[in-house]
Amino acid sequence: MKLLKWTLSIASLLALAGAFVLFGVLPDYVGREANQVSGDPGAAPSTAAQALHDTLIVGDLHADTALWSRSLTERGDWGQVDIPRLMEGNFALQMFTTVTKSPRGQNYDSNSADAADNITLLAFAQRWPGATRNSLTARALYQAQRIQQAAAKSPHMMLVVDQSSLAQLLTARARGEKQVGALIGTEGSHALDGSLDNIALLFDAGFRMMSLQHFFDNKLGGSLHGESNQGLTEFGRRAVQEMHRLGVMIDVAHSSEAVVHDVLDLTEDAPLIVSHTGFKGHCDRKRNISDATMQRIADAGGLIGVGFWEEAVCGQSVDAIVGAIRYGIDTFGVDHIALGSDWDGSVHTPIDAAMVAHLTQGMLSAGFTEAEISAVMGGNMLRFLQAHLPD
Repeated sequence: MKLLKWTLSIASLLALAGAFVLFGVLPDYVGREANQVSGDPGAAPSTAAQALHDTLIVGDLHADTALWSRSLTERGDWGQVDIPRLMEGNFALQMFTTVTKSPRGQNYDSNSADAADNITLLAFAQRWPGATRNSLTARALYQAQRIQQAAAKSPHMMLVVDQSSLAQLLTARARGEKQVGALIGTEGSHALDGSLDNIALLFDAGFRMMSLQHFFDNKLGGSLHGESNQGLTEFGRRAVQEMHRLGVMIDVAHSSEAVVHDVLDLTEDAPLIVSHTGFKGHCDRKRNISDATMQRIADAGGLIGVGFWEEAVCGQSVDAIVGAIRYGIDTFGVDHIALGSDWDGSVHTPIDAAMVAHLTQGMLSAGFTEAEISAVMGGNMLRFLQAHLPD
């Protein structure tokens, strides 16, 4: 009997230790390793550069921060985005995207839609609600709820869902208040769980941008990193039309080039977003679509967010980001270039949100005009939102 009790005690201790590792250690460890600030941040901003930066509307089109259990309202010691760091970087606008599925062995070349899913384990380890285990829509809604709760808790963050809330944000900032406007989007429309009705459900929950694919082909069509390279499916066409009807901004980052062309043909009066990317002509990597396709996006009035990580801009430095932005302006026009960091998206970046004035300094040092800097750092994003958010 004593031996049995001793054995049960050891088993219980081992179980507790395993639970501690899974729920207490593993999520933070994965997040810390995946989302590092590393590389060359460039020169610290001069007095003149900081003064210019403080006058800018700063905005970013893509951060996956809501995926992680780290607090949004407190300054973290890992990761790349939280409200204190956004305030320190003088951000006015941040698009938070919701990640709902990621294939095991994820890569830029080819991924199977049937591969084991990384987010299932991460969600379990972070103790997400039970509904998120089998529903990608529930995962998107849960991450959106985290953003909404942070906005409700923080006096420095507000949700932007329409023209009225955007105007309120700008009025508050004009009064000198440090306010960050948070927008919500999806990282791939597999988040719909195959149902068109979920577009309206997500819209009603505050989603204003939806990307169509992530790292694998889905019911809407082919991914740039999938196996089929196909365009929009019939379901995908209907989904795009419904997004267009509701006024959802469509993001084609990670979509196959065939999907991009199909969407452009289908929505001639609804310019597209590429929320986080590089340029094939500047950085010839599988992550980046061709300049010809990017030109069609720009010609249709689209907005292109330049990424901050090595695979997008072919360098782990602020200078590499600046070089990609320069290429984008010179090739596609200054009105179409914005920031698309991919912060907290399992990438290493040379700066975090608090350090974004380093980018202003980098552009000044590279000879950018103040008008170009103002447009890219957030002016173009603001103008796009003013044109395409619902009334």
